[in-house]
Amino acid sequence: MVPVTFVPPMLATRGDRVPTGADWVHEVKWDGMRVIADITPSGVRLFSRPGNDVTARWPALADLSKVGHSMVLDGEVAISTFFIFDLLELDGRDLTGLSWTDRRAELEALHLGDDAWVVPATYDDGETLLDATREQGLEGIVSKRRSAPYRAGNRSRDWLKFPHRPRESFVVGGWRAEKDTTGNRLGAILVGTPTPDGLVFKGRVGSGLVGKAGARLAEVLADLTTTTCPFVDDLPKTDIIGTTWVEPRIVVDIEALGMGSQGRLRQPSYQGVRIDLTPEDLR
Repeated sequence: MVPVTFVPPMLATRGDRVPTGADWVHEVKWDGMRVIADITPSGVRLFSRPGNDVTARWPALADLSKVGHSMVLDGEVAISTFFIFDLLELDGRDLTGLSWTDRRAELEALHLGDDAWVVPATYDDGETLLDATREQGLEGIVSKRRSAPYRAGNRSRDWLKFPHRPRESFVVGGWRAEKDTTGNRLGAILVGTPTPDGLVFKGRVGSGLVGKAGARLAEVLADLTTTTCPFVDDLPKTDIIGTTWVEPRIVVDIEALGMGSQGRLRQPSYQGVRIDLTPEDLR
């Protein structure tokens, strides 16, 4: 039986300006799934951000058990590659109290590298990296304070993220059928942001739901139908009439041009379901 170690990942805060100076280091922000890897010589277990076991999704990472160490790694799986950016435990030692600099030194000393995993480079000049990732169509960058410990499960300003694409996650509270159809083909979804008071309505999203993407989402929502509106707002009739309400359990990514004056998403576009997130993660 493989011992299981799941460390809730440390989270980054959206930054306003890329920090400069020797106190900071900068990394590429990968567009994938955050993964915590628990590795022993007898096996590998992979966990998504909420702690769900996703080991079966990437069988190629099973060979990490052959590196000769027990360890807990933090990283991102993108394009079938595990980009490893932090070392949390090594051969029974908890490294989370160490500075980023010390953790990084121990990670690099392991010389991890294979077709299925890599320890990506870090950079001293964050502004140049931000420009370069924009030109290359990458997700963005993350800036990390070199002296910071690993604050498991916390969102900290010791890690600052600078994404290029204005993408955020929301919870689906309802859907509307495509106009002039009698079936369950999605024409729009109604999304909101979870708060302590309930789900706050952020608007309707129609773009991005054509074809297979909308069909797959319709299948996910089919078993969540409810007669009760999950939003705490008083929605206008134009948003109520013709809407099928669903239990607010599905998280989706939306790209938009910010929020309008009424607190509604501007020109939103559906980007996919986030199986690695729950509504509680967005609070």
